[in-house]
Amino acid sequence: MPFESTEDAVRAWVHGWVVSRGAAEPADQPWGFTVEVGRPGEVARHVLTAADEATVRKLAESSPAGVALKACVPAPVLAAWLPDGWRLLDGHDSLMAVSLGRLAAPPAPADGYRLSRWHRAGVTRVLVRAADGGFAARGQIAVAGATATVDQVETDPAHQRRGLGRVVMGALADAGAEQGARAAVLGATAQGRALYESLGWRVLAPLSAAAIRTDG
Repeated sequence: MPFESTEDAVRAWVHGWVVSRGAAEPADQPWGFTVEVGRPGEVARHVLTAADEATVRKLAESSPAGVALKACVPAPVLAAWLPDGWRLLDGHDSLMAVSLGRLAAPPAPADGYRLSRWHRAGVTRVLVRAADGGFAARGQIAVAGATATVDQVETDPAHQRRGLGRVVMGALADAGAEQGARAAVLGATAQGRALYESLGWRVLAPLSAAAIRTDG
């Protein structure tokens, strides 16, 4: 395991994520971190390194709309701890990690696809374009010390099942290792988890998220 504990992995994930998204520096809390995100749909987020019902309920009851809450517990558990008016957010399943030095060399994209990579403001972005120049897949990685956070990995539905996710993840892993990161962490969706596990990533903990309902 590249991290000594889930708490260490959450800390690495948060510190890399804020670089990746250009968010504010995480504010340490007794239960984890608060991050000012600054988006209309997510003004801030609370990320718990170790969650329990009392802490989750207290944070939820004191948080206004636009503040998300993320914790390493299964979704049904988090749902049971939330007060009325909150809902689970889609797209969360697992916190995952990998030792970058143990990964295989990244594959080349299939014929007709073109890979590009660039680095700006601490973030390396990978883009795969189709033969017609259109978007096919992407991802980005931010290094914070000896660890890196993989973020925003996406493959266009029209280009799925062509190995592009492996291409993107391999290129990101190379970029992280080149910048001195020894381990990487990410928050996976249920769909992405299968791909990452096939590439050597390991599940460290379940990951769930919630926010106040805004749909009436």
